[in-house]
Amino acid sequence: MSAEAFTADSADVSEDAVLGAGTKVWHLAQVREHARLGRRCIVGRSAYIGTGVEMGDDCKVQNLALVYEPARLGRGVFIGPGVVLTNDTYPRAVNPDLTQKSGADWEAVGVEIGDGAAIGARSVCVAPVRIGAWALVAAGSVVTRDVPDFGLVAGVPAKRIGWVGRTGRRLEEKDGVWVCPDTAETFIERDGALSPLEPAHQEENRA
Repeated sequence: MSAEAFTADSADVSEDAVLGAGTKVWHLAQVREHARLGRRCIVGRSAYIGTGVEMGDDCKVQNLALVYEPARLGRGVFIGPGVVLTNDTYPRAVNPDLTQKSGADWEAVGVEIGDGAAIGARSVCVAPVRIGAWALVAAGSVVTRDVPDFGLVAGVPAKRIGWVGRTGRRLEEKDGVWVCPDTAETFIERDGALSPLEPAHQEENRA
């Protein structure tokens, strides 16, 4: 753990966890063995970070969120209050003969989240699934399928209902081009995927 990281007295942080400089782990949170948190991360009250979970710089995990291994979070990922990232495709407490399952009786699968993405409060991401960069999962959603970069999804199960920009605002379509109302950045949609226009095209679009 970096000497520049902060851990509340009531937090439970494994000696084998790695916390980057400026990271803060608040009251009653737990960070398990071999978890690796980048710089300036925030782990809220009573949140859980599982064994071997990896988080990039500047991530925020809000109160009561459960991030189970082997989740992988990119840079600047937001995990809202009460969010659950699962890790068991076929959850059972026991084997078919009713003997209790051990760690050797199942294989953990993880949720992968790209840079800048945000998962709204009380959402559940059912592994294995990937949430693309800068995507936004609306509060209370259940994500069972991959979400594309910049995708806006909502519902149970979650479905794409639009696109969002890097500020989280919903994009607006103008003449076949998607535009961020905050930054004026423009995007093009092809085959169900969204990508930013090249800088030269950005200038042409503003002309």
